Amino acid sequence: MKNFIPDNVSKYDNVYDVLKERGFIEQVTDEDAVRKLLTNEKIKFYIGFDPTADCLHVGHFMQVIIMMYMQKFGHTPVVLLGGGTGMVGDPSGRTDMRKVMDVETIDENCRQFKKLFDKFLDFDDEWKYEGNEGVYKPGHENKTPDPGKAISVNNANWLRPLNYVEFVREVGTHFNVNNMLRAECFKQRMVDGLSFFEFNYMLMQSYDFTVMARDFGVKMEFGGNDQWSNIIGGIDLARKMCDKEVYGMTFSLLTNSEGKKMGKTANGALWLSPERTSPYEFFQYWRNVADADVDKCLRMLTFLPMDEVKRLSSLEGAEINHAKEVLAFEVTKLVHGEAEAQKALDGARAAFAGGASTDNIPTTEVAAADFGGEGKGLVSLIKELGLVPSNGEGFRTIEQGGLSINGDKVTDPKLKVTADMFKDGEILIQKGKKKFVKVVMK
Repeated sequence: MKNFIPDNVSKYDNVYDVLKERGFIEQVTDEDAVRKLLTNEKIKFYIGFDPTADCLHVGHFMQVIIMMYMQKFGHTPVVLLGGGTGMVGDPSGRTDMRKVMDVETIDENCRQFKKLFDKFLDFDDEWKYEGNEGVYKPGHENKTPDPGKAISVNNANWLRPLNYVEFVREVGTHFNVNNMLRAECFKQRMVDGLSFFEFNYMLMQSYDFTVMARDFGVKMEFGGNDQWSNIIGGIDLARKMCDKEVYGMTFSLLTNSEGKKMGKTANGALWLSPERTSPYEFFQYWRNVADADVDKCLRMLTFLPMDEVKRLSSLEGAEINHAKEVLAFEVTKLVHGEAEAQKALDGARAAFAGGASTDNIPTTEVAAADFGGEGKGLVSLIKELGLVPSNGEGFRTIEQGGLSINGDKVTDPKLKVTADMFKDGEILIQKGKKKFVKVVMK
C-alpha cells in the first residue's frame, strides 16, 4: 500500500470533511446527500483525464491528490483515461480549439499517464471493463475491485465504436441546446466561435458518467471547477437513460492570490516527469511562490496536518521563507521522492546562501574550445543556457544589474567569458535572485 498520507493528516474521519477543511471543495450537487454517502458507503468515483500530452502536469496533480485522499479513506478511485474524448478535446476553460491528435499519439499518451498514476495510487490491475456493444447494451466489470484499490478504464472502449446516428438518437435527444449554450464552458467561446466538433464534447463526457454508473456502479464524478456543466450533464443523463441517482463535486483550480493558474514556468507547464521538469526546477518553483500563496499550497499540495499548515502559514517577514522551503521540500518529495527533494534543497541552499554543496544545482557542460582566445560573448552564453529568451533580453538583464558570475555582479554587457574565469573547470551564473546554472568545461 502506498502510504503517502499520515493518519494524523486530519481530526476528521469523513473524507468530505477532510477535503472541505483543506479548501478543495467548490461546488457539490447535494451537499447533505454527498456527505452522508461518503460517511455510510465506500463508493466508486471517477475523474477523467484527457491525454493532451504524454505527461501529467501540476494542474492534474490536484486531482491526483484528491484521489489519494479518497483512497486513504477507503473509497475506490476510477481513473478514466480519455482515449475517446481526447479525440475531440474539452472546450471548457479554453479560448481556442485544442490541437487534434492522431489515434496513435492519444493511445501512447494514455499509456504514459497510467505509468504516472501508478506512482501515487494502488491499482487492482486484474480488474477490467468488459465493454458494451453500443448505446443500448450494458457492459460489465470482470470482478469487483479489491477493497482499497483504484481501477483504471479508457473511454475509448465505449466511445470509439459508437454509431453516430444511434448516439444522437439515444443520447442527443436528452440535451436541450438552449441550456447547453448557457453553460459557462460554451458561453466564453461563443464570441470567437465554437465548432460543432467541440459542441459534442458535453454529450460524450455525460455519456461516460452514464456508462460507468450503469455498468459498474460509479456514484460520483469529480473535476476542476471548470467541469461543472459537464458533470451536471452526466448526472441528468444517468437519471434519464438508466434511472441512476449519481452526484458531482468540483474543486478549486490551483490559482495564485491574483487569480492566475499556478504551475506555469518560463519553459511552459510544470511537469511531474523529471525528464520534462527537473526536480531542482520543480523545487524552486514552490520555493519562490508569493507569500500570499503559501497557505493555499501547503493545504492543497502537502499532507502536513492542518495545525502545522496553520503554524507555517502564520510566519511573517523573513521567517515565511522557512514555510516556503518546507512547502517545496514536501511537494518535491511527493512527486520525485525524498532523495531528490533533499538534493534540490541542498542545491537551493548552496546557491542562495553559499552553504552546502553546489552539486545539485542544474549543470550544463560546455566545450573548452569555445572559451579559448578571446572567449565567448556572455550574452550568447546565457541565451544558450536558457536564462534569457533573446540577445536583447540578455543585454537588458546585464545593464539592469541582474546577472552575476561566481557571485560577482556583471556590469559589462559585452563581456567575453574566457577559460581562466572557470574555477576548477566551473562557473556559477546567476540571473536575478532565483535562477542558477552551473557551467562545467569539458
